Amino acid sequence: MLRVCHIARERTLVPWFFLLLLVLLPSCSSKDTNIRPTVQIVSSSFEPVKPDAPYCRIDYNCPTSEIRSPRIYVFKSERRLLLVQDDTLVRDFRIGLGPHPSGDKFMRGDGRTPEGEFYVCVKNPDSKFYKSLGLSYPAPKHAEQAYLLGAISREEYFSITDACRTRCIPPWNTVLGGAIFIHGGGAHEDWTEGCVALSNSAMDELFEIVPVGAPVQILP
Repeated sequence: MLRVCHIARERTLVPWFFLLLLVLLPSCSSKDTNIRPTVQIVSSSFEPVKPDAPYCRIDYNCPTSEIRSPRIYVFKSERRLLLVQDDTLVRDFRIGLGPHPSGDKFMRGDGRTPEGEFYVCVKNPDSKFYKSLGLSYPAPKHAEQAYLLGAISREEYFSITDACRTRCIPPWNTVLGGAIFIHGGGAHEDWTEGCVALSNSAMDELFEIVPVGAPVQILP
C-alpha cells in the first residue's frame, strides 16, 4: 500500500514539474530577447596605427574651420595618411603609392616614396592629378647622403639645404629627383611614380585644410 501511494505521489509531481518548465521557459526566452550587444561606433573604417601613434584622441567630426595647424603623417606600409591637429587625429585617408613603396627614395625614377620630415612647399589647384600638395623632397638628409657618395655636387648640396632652411621649394632637377606630391586620382592601388595618391574627395578636403608650410612626416 505504501508503494502504491509513493508511485501515485510521483505521478502527481511529474505534471507539476512540466507545468513549471512551461512557465519558466517563456520568461527565459523573453529575458534573452531583451539583451542587446554593446556596439562601439567608430568614426573611421581604419583602426589606430599603434600605441605610440602621434595622437592621443580621435575626432573625425572636427570641422575643417577648426583645423588651423595641421600635421600630416603618412604610414606607407599601412597605406594611410593621417591629419593631426594638436594631439587629435581629425582625418584618416587611404592612399596609393608607387611601384616600389618599401624603402627610402634615393634617386630619380626609382619609383619610391621618400621617407623623413618634409613640409608642403607648393599647392596646385589645377594639377594633372586633380589637386596637389608639393613636398620638400629632397630633404637635407637626402642631400647629405648623396653628396657624401659623390652623387651631387657641393653647389647642389647647398642649393637643397638652403632651400629647406628657408622653407622654399628645393631643386627638383638633380639626380635625387623631386616633384613628389600628395595628389588626387584615386587610392585604389599603387599606381604613382612615388607620389602619395588619395581619392579626389579626400584631396578636396586635404587641399582646403593644409596650408603651404605644413609639416609632413613620411614613415615606413
